[in-house]
Amino acid sequence: MSVWTLGLNHTTAPLDLRGRFAFALDQLAPTLQSLRNSFATGRHPQVEAAIISTCNRTEIYCAAEHAALDHTVGWLAENGGVAPALLRSHSYTLHDDEAARHAFRVASGLDSMVLGEAQILGQMKDAVRAAETAGALGSTLNQLFQRSFAVAKEVRTATEIGAHSISMAAAAVRLAGQLFEDLHQTRVLFVGAGEMIDLAATHFAAKDPKSIAIANRTLERGEKLASRFGGEAMRLADLPARLAEFDIVVSCTASTLPIIGLGAVERALKARKHRPMFMVDLAVPRDIEPEVKALEDIYLYTVDDLAQVVQQGQANRQAAVAQAEVIIDAGVQSFMHWLGQRGTVPLIQQLNAQTDEWRAAEMARARKLLARGEPVDAVLEAMSRGLTQKMLHGALAELHAGDAASREQTAHTISRLFLRKER
Repeated sequence: MSVWTLGLNHTTAPLDLRGRFAFALDQLAPTLQSLRNSFATGRHPQVEAAIISTCNRTEIYCAAEHAALDHTVGWLAENGGVAPALLRSHSYTLHDDEAARHAFRVASGLDSMVLGEAQILGQMKDAVRAAETAGALGSTLNQLFQRSFAVAKEVRTATEIGAHSISMAAAAVRLAGQLFEDLHQTRVLFVGAGEMIDLAATHFAAKDPKSIAIANRTLERGEKLASRFGGEAMRLADLPARLAEFDIVVSCTASTLPIIGLGAVERALKARKHRPMFMVDLAVPRDIEPEVKALEDIYLYTVDDLAQVVQQGQANRQAAVAQAEVIIDAGVQSFMHWLGQRGTVPLIQQLNAQTDEWRAAEMARARKLLARGEPVDAVLEAMSRGLTQKMLHGALAELHAGDAASREQTAHTISRLFLRKER
C-alpha cells in the first residue's frame, strides 16, 4: 500500500485561494464520494480517502496499492475551478513516510499558525469520523490517523509545546484592545455559532463588554450560545439593519459566499457617524467582502492578518519542538514498519489457507483409519508423517531444481526457516 497527501495551507496559499478548496464538515461525505468515484474510472478502484479542511488548510489523504498524486491534483483543481498548474504552485504533495510525518506534525500542532494549538486535533478527529461514516476509511488510513492521535497525545504530555500559545481568539482580543481603550465600553457581535465563535466569545466575554450578541442562521443555536454569556441572539437576516449598533464584529460561518457586504458596512458607518469598527473575519471562504478593508474607520483582520500576532513568543517553544520531532520520528518509523508488513498479508493468508487444507485432509484420513479399527498410535504416526511430507514437499522439490546458484540460495533460505535454533 502507498499513502499520499495533497495539501495547501496558510504558508503556501493566500486566503482567497484557500477559500476555493474549503469544505464544510457536512460536505465531506459527498465530496469524498466524488473523489473516490473519480479514481474508480482508472487504475485505482479501491482508494481510501479523508479530507481535513480548516481555516488554515485543506488536505487530502489517500491510500491505495499505487500512489496517484497527479490524479488527486487534477481532481482538486477541477473541484476548486483552477488550473492544475496554479494549484501545484501553491500546494505540497507528500508520499509514504513524509505523508505520515506531516499528519503527525499537524495533529501535534507543529504545522499550525499557532504553534502547539490544540484545536486542530479535534478538527482532524471530526474529519476522520466523517470519512469513516462515509465508508471512505480503510485499515491503512485508520492506522495512520489513530497513530497520529497517539503521537499528538504523547507530544502534549511529554513536552511544553502548547505552553503560552496564543489562540486566534486571544489575538483578536489583543488587537481590539489596541483600538479601543476600554473593551468594557464596547458592544460585540459574533456571527455564527460554531466552535471558533464559541472560543472567541469566551475570550471577549472575559473582558466584560457592554453587550454581546450572537447572529446565526439557526436562531435556536444562537440563543443557546448567547445564554452562556448573558447576551442576545438575533437572526442572520437582521444583521444588515443592526450592524451599526456594534463596535466589534467577529464572524466565522460555513457560508460559501460573503454575508457582510461592502454596502452594509458603509451604511453602518454612516449611521455610526464614522465611529470606528473592529472586524475579524475568521472564515474561509471569507464572510466579509475584502473591499471592506479599504474603508476609513474600519479595522478588518482575516485569519492571515492575525499571523504576526500569534507568532509572538514562539521562540520560547523551540526546545519543545525539538523534543516533539523526536517523538514524531519514532511514530513515523513505527507506522512505516506496519505499512511494510501489510505487503505480506496476502501471502500469510494463502499460507494459512494451504496449511488448513492439509490439516483437514489428514484429519479426514485419520478419522477413516480410526473408524476401520486401526491402532490410535499408528493413526497418529501416519497423520504426523503426512502433514510433515506435505509441508516439506515444496522446499525439497526446490532443493533438487534449478542450477547450483539457485540451489545454494534455496538451501540458505530453508536453513534459515526450518533449522534456526529456538530463542
